[in-house]
Amino acid sequence: MFGNAKKDSTGVTETEVLEQVGTIIGPGAVLDGPLTTKDSTRIDGTVKGNVTISGALIIGQEGKIFGTASGVNIYVAGEVNGNLSAPQGKIEISDTGKVYGDISCKGIIIDEYAVFQGRCEMTGHDKNSAEIAKERVTAGKEAEAEAEAKDTENETNETEEENNN
Repeated sequence: MFGNAKKDSTGVTETEVLEQVGTIIGPGAVLDGPLTTKDSTRIDGTVKGNVTISGALIIGQEGKIFGTASGVNIYVAGEVNGNLSAPQGKIEISDTGKVYGDISCKGIIIDEYAVFQGRCEMTGHDKNSAEIAKERVTAGKEAEAEAEAKDTENETNETEEENNN
């Protein structure tokens, strides 16, 4: 129970999967058409159509999606032929996962040996440390330029005062 929890191919323990997943498309099942659920969903079969999930989407090693898929978080251990979208969450492609399509997400993890062919657009990201540092440097240079201009102005005023005396 402690430290002995068996993890599946997506790195999720069996207990977590059973507690979290409300919809399961089992191995060998073929769904021909769109799939929309409010629950977190695990796909171990095949879905030929668009998948829209209000919770997490887990695609097991045998799972396949032919169409676009969206969810809060998406874990791919199987295959997706279409675009993936998790605008406020993350997409994780495990070492057995294959994604042939574009990805739109806030965070992404791609394991070694995973396959990803497409574009990735990072959404809703806050400023990272590099952007903040760049802004600080720019602000520092502007402050230096203002100080230098002020010094030059003061020197000019002092010179004028000396000439007037």
